[in-house]
Amino acid sequence: MDGGLLFVLAILTVTSVVAAALDVTTLFGKANLVRSGDGRSLKLLLDRSSGSGFISTATYHHGLFSASIKLPQGYTAGVVVAFYTSNGDVFEKTHDELDFEFLGNVHGEEWRVQTNVYGKGSTGREERYLLPFDPAKEFHRYSILWTAHSIIFSIDGTPIREVGRCDAMSGDYPSKPMSIYATIWYASDWATSGGGYKVDYDRAPFVPEFSDLALLRCRLDPIQQVPGAAANCTAMAAVMTPKKQREMRAFRQRYM
Repeated sequence: MDGGLLFVLAILTVTSVVAAALDVTTLFGKANLVRSGDGRSLKLLLDRSSGSGFISTATYHHGLFSASIKLPQGYTAGVVVAFYTSNGDVFEKTHDELDFEFLGNVHGEEWRVQTNVYGKGSTGREERYLLPFDPAKEFHRYSILWTAHSIIFSIDGTPIREVGRCDAMSGDYPSKPMSIYATIWYASDWATSGGGYKVDYDRAPFVPEFSDLALLRCRLDPIQQVPGAAANCTAMAAVMTPKKQREMRAFRQRYM
C-alpha cells in the first residue's frame, strides 16, 4: 500500500491491479515513448518534434492511483510533466480531473508541483507547493486517492492535500469514471515563474521516467461504463489517521 500507512483504507472486495508491466497505451507522441525491456518502466520525451503521453487501457470509478516518477534533470523551465486522472476526452465541457503537474525548473532552484481538482467542468481548484527534495535525482511516489467522499494527494506516503465532498461544491465533486494519464509538454507561456523562463530546446530531450504504476480499484467496461463482469466492487472509504493529519498540516505550512 502506498507508503505503508498513508491512511486507513476500508476496501470491501476490491479488485486490485498492481502492474507488473505498465498497462497503458500511447496517448500522443508515439516516437517519444520508450519502454524498458521488462515493460515495468516507461520514459516520455519532449523535443522539438513533439511531447508525449500515455493513457491507461482501463477506466476507473474511484480508487488509489500512484506511480514512481523521476523528473528530467537540469534546466527544464517551461516543461510540464503531469500524472493525472481525467475524462476530458469523453466529457469535453463537463469533465472531471485530478492532477499532479510539475512546473519545470531553473537549475539550482526548488521544484514546484501543482495539484488541481476539476469537477463537472469547473474551473479547477489549484494549489502549488515547493518540493522538499530534488525529484530529478531519484524516483519518488506520487499518489491520488479518489473515493465517493474524499480526495487525497500524497507524496512518498505523506498526504499533502485533502478535498472532502461538501455542499459548498454545488455538485462539482469529481464523480464520473476516469482514465489515468501521464504526459510531458511545452508550457513556456505559464509554467515556470509565470512564463518568465522558456523551454530551451538546445537542452532537449527532456526525459521523465515512470515506473511501478499501481491501480487499486475495479475496472469499468469502456463502453457501458459499469464494472466488468469479473469485478466485484463495493465500498471504498478513506479515513486519515491523526498522525497523517499532522504530517499533512506540517507539509502545507512549510511548503505550500
